Amino acid sequence: MQTKKKSNYLLITPDESSFSEFYTTFLEKETTKDHLIIHFSDVFNITKKNLFLFLDFARTKRENGTSFVVISTEVDIDDFPETFNIVPSLLEAEDIIEMEAIERELGF
Repeated sequence: MQTKKKSNYLLITPDESSFSEFYTTFLEKETTKDHLIIHFSDVFNITKKNLFLFLDFARTKRENGTSFVVISTEVDIDDFPETFNIVPSLLEAEDIIEMEAIERELGF
């Protein structure tokens, strides 16, 4: 798992050979204070079932006042709740983090 600290978020890119390896590593090293973006690329095939493992984590991040965004083009975002942020590009992920920061400042 590669991590890169950006100005207002932590970018996580899997480098493991399988989702289960990545998920185990993620749970061991996850940081709750940062906004997080996980960028799933073509390293392994991500499935809807895999992403559902992050639902509770995403809910906890939201409750703690931080954002959690997944970048993936391999799943249909309509299969997930609106509160679970899945986008196809890094630019859109950064936009989600900015929009959620504005919503928090406005009290939404």
